[in-house]
Amino acid sequence: MSYLFTSESVSEGHPDKVADQISDALIDNFLAFDPESKVACETLVTTGQVILAGEVKSKTYLDVQQIARDVIQRIGYTKSEYMFEANSCGILSAIHEQSSDINQGVDRASKEEQGAGDQGMMFGYATNETEDYMPLALDLSHKLLEELAGLRRENDAIKYLRPDAKSQVTLEYDNNNKPVRIDAIVISTQHDDFDEETTMLAKIKKDIVEILIPRIIAKYPQYAHLFNDKIQYHINPTGKFVIGGPHGDTGLTGRKIIVDTYGGKGAHGGGAFSGKDPSKVDRSAAYATRHIAKNLVAAGIAEEILVQVSYAIGVAKPMGIYVNTYGTSKVNLTDGEIAKKVEGIFDMRPYFIEQRLKLRNPIYSETAAYGHMGRKPQTVSKTFKNPYGQEKTVEVELFTWEKLDFVDNVKAEFGI
Repeated sequence: MSYLFTSESVSEGHPDKVADQISDALIDNFLAFDPESKVACETLVTTGQVILAGEVKSKTYLDVQQIARDVIQRIGYTKSEYMFEANSCGILSAIHEQSSDINQGVDRASKEEQGAGDQGMMFGYATNETEDYMPLALDLSHKLLEELAGLRRENDAIKYLRPDAKSQVTLEYDNNNKPVRIDAIVISTQHDDFDEETTMLAKIKKDIVEILIPRIIAKYPQYAHLFNDKIQYHINPTGKFVIGGPHGDTGLTGRKIIVDTYGGKGAHGGGAFSGKDPSKVDRSAAYATRHIAKNLVAAGIAEEILVQVSYAIGVAKPMGIYVNTYGTSKVNLTDGEIAKKVEGIFDMRPYFIEQRLKLRNPIYSETAAYGHMGRKPQTVSKTFKNPYGQEKTVEVELFTWEKLDFVDNVKAEFGI
């Protein structure tokens, strides 16, 4: 029997994502000047105010206020009428030193025996329903908002857009669990004030359907067959959306973890990513399990795979690895036997995850909007400045956990 499945995304201007991006910008700046930094930074944003809190152990000193302002400026909160503006908002820092009680469980005389920064379970997921091995509803939700942000920055075809926005895509799946069409698209976008609300709603819907959607179809032709004239469009369904961003809704780091991962497909262990250095397995092990799941699916082990790993705080070796192929396995092995082989291919001790995925580099700002998974691996050059006038330019690999660099290893181990 066919069924419907829905995922959502939020834009870089959504208050929770503003908070995530500030937290990850702090991580990047700490790691740029001291790769061994231990950081857990939380951010709260509200009307005209940013509050930074958390724990840090680092040899470097940063102007955290300026870093936060730079992020807010880049996102696009640059006008006083937004009631949250890069140059005028107040910024309070309550960041303090990391607890030595926690740090003693992580640092070891031998780096290889580095303990997990916390207990917990982390999940990675992959499916072959898209080219980037991501769930389709979430992939489309992200792409809609990325293109909407592009239109906002062009300030040409749609001049009234403001930074805050949300999207939601509902897909119809057939009896074989294959997506066949888009059933509904929801987009709520913040906008400048209009003189007349009825005119405003009609124009926004017309622009979304006639400008944004054709751009998506043209840019991603592999999804063109999913669009149809029966799609239900709910564009700004509550009406006016002038008051938005941190003025309309307080934002906090880590409140969009399903948007960050798989849109409700697979599973999530509960831990947030942004603001955490890679010694926190909430982040690093979630990336590592995504890396495993993607390489397994790409190698042809199964059409869809969920991987779980779990840790005890201060202990290097995982408590266990679990694999679920949802009955789509292409090899003559149980899921438990597949998990045993995975243990032999991927060393899931925290230090080895950091080394394999090059996680002690300033690579995290790019993850903090439009999803941590399903992104394009690439090498970029980034420049950082500290309050002492020092400038550091580093070349880093982004989204290393998305590389298909273990497919051959997997095929060899499974005899494919």
